[in-house]
Amino acid sequence: MSARTWVCLLGITLTTPLAQAQAPAPPARLDGYKQETAGRVDEMAKLAQEMVDSVFSFAELGFQEVETSRYLTTVLEKNGFSIRRGVAGMPTAWVATWGSGKPVIAVGSDIDGIPQASQKPGVSGHSPLIEGAPGHGEGHNTGVPMNIIAALAVKRIMERDKLAGTLVLWPGVAEELLASKAWFVREGVFKDVDVCLFAHVGSNLDVAWGGTGATGMVSVQYTFTGETAHSAGAPDRGRSALDAVELMNAAWNFKREHLRIQQRSHYVITDGGDQPNVVPARATVWYYFRETDYPHIKEMWDFGNKMAEGASLMTSTTWTSQLVGTAWPQHFNKPVAEAMYANAQRVGLPQWSDDDQRLAKAVQREAGSTNTNGLDTMLRPLQGPVREEDKRGAGSDDIGDVSWTVPTVTLRYPANIPGLPGHNWSSAVASATPIAHKGVVAGAKVQAMTILDLLTRPELVKESWAYFNDVQTKDVKYTPFLDGKTPPPTWINKETLERFRPELRKFYYDPARYKTYLEQLGITYPTITPIKPDPKLQN
Repeated sequence: MSARTWVCLLGITLTTPLAQAQAPAPPARLDGYKQETAGRVDEMAKLAQEMVDSVFSFAELGFQEVETSRYLTTVLEKNGFSIRRGVAGMPTAWVATWGSGKPVIAVGSDIDGIPQASQKPGVSGHSPLIEGAPGHGEGHNTGVPMNIIAALAVKRIMERDKLAGTLVLWPGVAEELLASKAWFVREGVFKDVDVCLFAHVGSNLDVAWGGTGATGMVSVQYTFTGETAHSAGAPDRGRSALDAVELMNAAWNFKREHLRIQQRSHYVITDGGDQPNVVPARATVWYYFRETDYPHIKEMWDFGNKMAEGASLMTSTTWTSQLVGTAWPQHFNKPVAEAMYANAQRVGLPQWSDDDQRLAKAVQREAGSTNTNGLDTMLRPLQGPVREEDKRGAGSDDIGDVSWTVPTVTLRYPANIPGLPGHNWSSAVASATPIAHKGVVAGAKVQAMTILDLLTRPELVKESWAYFNDVQTKDVKYTPFLDGKTPPPTWINKETLERFRPELRKFYYDPARYKTYLEQLGITYPTITPIKPDPKLQN
């Protein structure tokens, strides 16, 4: 069957002339491509290490990933990608494109860090580089570097053999705030995309299909406005916005008993007033409402609004709210997940050194993990849909919005240590060490091989859309929580980075002078520190 016939069957318009595009690769040729690509990824292991270590050293929070985005887009531009910056009203968001024609394959991962997660890499105990500063306490410094290595390996084959297809790389900006991907969807970033290959740091080569146990959510800030007065001299003249916040929180805490076990909800008071002797005229509380489907998330949000209204009535204040983040529950594509898992089986887990395992086990013990077996050495099986009765609440990722827009899978690659609490300094320990470097190389091979499957097997693209249309979205339709005008909250974390960036700059990685970031910091790998006793358990 000719390439033009396949194009007609799939309803795709190629922008690359068919005279220049090769017919789909036969199985033997595809196998050769995959072998070649694995070798090319190995050849770029040094570049992978430099990118992983550099992004780790920038340690930027969501919406403030200025150095990170500048650095990564520079690497891509040097390798022939065209860059569109400031996507969807986010200064640190970008889309990098290379190639032409179908299929259009979007390859994404997150880039932001965690508050107060500064940590020296390779050191098993808590040892901040800068006390109180942000850090990569999840490992988001590894994903986009991994995707770049995969894309560059495939790009060389596409150039040489004139394979049609378009590679689109993009970053998950402010994923920890769940505040970019729904805006990307609204902007139309995935409008012409055939398949999205996402990646998230993990401790194995994982991929799943169907509905997951992860929650969707909305992130909402409630602001109350009252009237100042002297807290001692004329308290009767004041109307406390902080009282309203505390009443709302009390109401929500009573409500928890009467919500489904699947829910997760939490809040922080971001503004509680100025000083005790002034009745607070303004106060803000920030909520995450998480559940496993759209109706229950919306119900929780409605409950929150009612409690804000009640609190304002009780305190004679007024209230407003702002949606600052949103994520749909995730659903991943079966045909693409199966293809990706076959590639994971082919690649296998990295060969961990004794030093890698020593560090992993020491960090697990320090973090109080029930898993003290170190790094995984056995590949996990392909995961299918999670049953509704097995969903008991979990984290969220705004890749869910993308997964309901275009066939999507998430590759979890082994660049971190299993059994850690997450969003914590302990998850930063491995993120600029040989553990992360090896895990990124393994993940890049799987990602690259899956890109090759999509480029050379048009039936896989067709099957992915059949699953998307006939199974995933047959009964459930994507209804965004985000309206058409809410701007992304790009002001979040600005003050924090303005405060810490001058100190962070002193620790930026310089690959021209040092082979690794560990060498630059003078850290012996691994450094195993004595486990600190829990003061709560001491007499």
